[in-house]
Amino acid sequence: MTTQDAISKTGDFIRNSASVKIISIGILVLVLLIPTSMISSLMRERESRRDSVVAEITQKWGSAQTITGPFLTVPYKSFYKDDDDKVRQVINYFHILPDKLRITGRLDPQVRYRSLYEAVVYEGRIDLSGAFTVPELSQLNIELDNILWQKAVFAIGLTDMRGIKENINVIFADENYAVSPGLKTSDIARAGVSAPVPLSQGDRAKEFSFSLNLNGSEQIRFTPLGEETVVSLKSSWASPSFNGAFLPSQRQISEDGFVANWRVLHLNRNYPQFWQGSRYKVDDSRFGLKLLITADVYQKSIRIAKYALMFVVFTFSAFFFSEIISKNKVHPIQYLLIGLAVILFYVLLLSISEHLSFDSAYLLASFAVTVLITAYSRGMGQNKQFTAILFSLLVSLYLYLYIVLQLEDYALLMGSVGLLAVLGTVMFITRKVNWYALEGGE
Repeated sequence: MTTQDAISKTGDFIRNSASVKIISIGILVLVLLIPTSMISSLMRERESRRDSVVAEITQKWGSAQTITGPFLTVPYKSFYKDDDDKVRQVINYFHILPDKLRITGRLDPQVRYRSLYEAVVYEGRIDLSGAFTVPELSQLNIELDNILWQKAVFAIGLTDMRGIKENINVIFADENYAVSPGLKTSDIARAGVSAPVPLSQGDRAKEFSFSLNLNGSEQIRFTPLGEETVVSLKSSWASPSFNGAFLPSQRQISEDGFVANWRVLHLNRNYPQFWQGSRYKVDDSRFGLKLLITADVYQKSIRIAKYALMFVVFTFSAFFFSEIISKNKVHPIQYLLIGLAVILFYVLLLSISEHLSFDSAYLLASFAVTVLITAYSRGMGQNKQFTAILFSLLVSLYLYLYIVLQLEDYALLMGSVGLLAVLGTVMFITRKVNWYALEGGE
């Protein structure tokens, strides 16, 4: 056998060997991971850009609001000896939480747009009422004579002061007090408003009420400082996401909006009704809701992009089995172009969904890629029967992917069942294939 014959025979073996073909397809799949990764990075970049634009909108309107309070902050004198054995005086604080706290409110949401992006903001009218009881303070180890009752402060914690739309007037013990910005301490809340309300040791029930007109964005939360905290909230927003330490005890959600009610007892949280300084933190007990924009195209696109490799493998498998059955050879370059067409779907989906609804974008992108690949298959010389099968396969794959996207809670189940069905189909089609004969090019 001459060298030329040996080279020719080796070339024929490479062209006809099923093992070599599978290896080459595997290498192409790995190569296609590069543009797939680039597309995923593009999606995250667009999502990050969206987040920055939303942050800019909310910064000017008012960010997510957390209402903490009200609570009473009472100063007291404490004494210590310095290094020179001289007695020094320092002012410390203890805090009293309300016995009952009733919160009722309504959120009026709006969607604000900038360029391609949108953010949900709201105007909130929140009414708060309840009562304080000055407790017996023997447990605090404070001399009663050192308590500065006349300098007590009624405090309300708010996370974003820019969202306050109107002056806040507090009715406390039948007296009207106008609040000022700032808190005496950051023991319970970092920012907020307060008003001096004189107290005395003999005080018992002190009722209060006030209203907040707030601008906020996306989310509102409450801190259950009452011995019993009852919150009732309603809005015309139809897609709330309840979050935080407590879920609503009752809720109704419809296309016209939602109504939600919470009831939290002091036994449900990990801090008492009064304490000194910053001994306890209240942040972990916050609860509330987020106003979701359900058509978050970036989250959906990122989820779909995780299936890119599976789509490439399935499409390559269809052409590979076509080679085995019909003996119509497909060049690796043709495999590469087909793989790039499959990956192009995700770019089309992302770009179109920024201008149209996600469902419309999905339909257009999948239709364009399906037509492109089936037309290319027909142009490669594949028979009409295979072209019809390929078209049906692609339609089924994109329909299956859309169903998986909608059934988020059952995505794993649908994925495993789908893979089992595909594997069973492949095994059925190839059950009589003589793979050893293929290695010899027969």
